[in-house]
Amino acid sequence: MTGTAIDRAGTGHAGVTVVVGNPKPRSRTYQTAVLVAERLTGAPPDRVVDLVDLGPELLDWSSAAVAGVVAEVQESSLVVFASPTYKGSYTGLLKLFLDRFPGGSLRGLTAAVPLMLGGDMRHSLAPEVFLKPVLSELGASCPTAGLFVLEADYAGSAALDEWLARSRPLLHLPAFADRAAPA
Repeated sequence: MTGTAIDRAGTGHAGVTVVVGNPKPRSRTYQTAVLVAERLTGAPPDRVVDLVDLGPELLDWSSAAVAGVVAEVQESSLVVFASPTYKGSYTGLLKLFLDRFPGGSLRGLTAAVPLMLGGDMRHSLAPEVFLKPVLSELGASCPTAGLFVLEADYAGSAALDEWLARSRPLLHLPAFADRAAPA
């Protein structure tokens, strides 16, 4: 579910985290979110949280496991928050997790990338209109446009390549340059 927190960027924060809110384990959403993190930073994320693995603990406000994952996310420098598009918005699973963060608790710590997958381009504004405002309310910096990926393109596309080219400079990712393996 989670990996070891590593401060490879030398920022005092714990690197790159992917949070996936798909009720299907190791879904296309999961695969796409990991791909986006890898393509943004040049290396796999330091940790991947597939929220489905937390199951009913997300409903238990005293869960130490969920509190630990929240703390890991708060310590991250970059977080890709990913969800499939359900009823035009992000999933209830992701909402349950995001409800654990007090307003402003990601301020000054975390850059966030809102990512959503969907079956039709009619949902393409969902990450920008529904997910990004919640992440901003939690205090995360969201300097890029929200990313929408068609389910058919989950393994990569020209549109993803274009988004990456536009977004890397906005995320100030040179701090992660040492993450990439030597050529």
